[in-house]
Amino acid sequence: MHSAFDGIEEAQLEAAHAGILEELHLEVLAGRLDVDAARIERFKRLYEQAGVRPDEDLAVRTAHAYRDHYIEARAPIDGAVPLLEAVRRHAQVVVVSNNLLKEQQAKMRDCGLDRYVDVLVVSEEAGVSKPDPGIFTLALNRARVTAREAVMIGDSWTNDIEGAHRVGIPAIWFNRTGAEPPDPNVPTLDSLEPTDAVLKLILGTASQSR
Repeated sequence: MHSAFDGIEEAQLEAAHAGILEELHLEVLAGRLDVDAARIERFKRLYEQAGVRPDEDLAVRTAHAYRDHYIEARAPIDGAVPLLEAVRRHAQVVVVSNNLLKEQQAKMRDCGLDRYVDVLVVSEEAGVSKPDPGIFTLALNRARVTAREAVMIGDSWTNDIEGAHRVGIPAIWFNRTGAEPPDPNVPTLDSLEPTDAVLKLILGTASQSR
């Protein structure tokens, strides 16, 4: 990591990175940037926020190194596979992602999760990103269920929880960082284990909304 980031807290750096990523994702969706150019621009902006004006070579090298590490680090979250297996005995599994279709398909395949997913909806084909209601509505339509028959589980409060609530989908916040929940009435998980307890929360949240 570049020394410019040494004095920045990890959470702050991650938040800055996520914010820039969301901004540039909209540019990719609009066709104004391709994925590789957006990734390079992302790190240019991140360096600039850290007080460094990077040359093109530094931004390109950082983008490539990040991409290589990102792919190497792909792995399912502990408990994800047994939970998906358990959920599918009761309901469909639908993934709603702010991503490109091929990228999300590759990610799920690398993690061994693709076999458990019944419906995949990505922002590239939806034309809008979470938390826009349109992408959630598209997911409901493809799954052929109503909002009250669905439950959203996500780690982004704004994109996943607030986005789901906009169309009436009950939601569970996957809060791995221990952050303070903006709304204590929203069910929260800090782990996907044990499977039985998490499944009970999911099914209970679904039944309460009906």
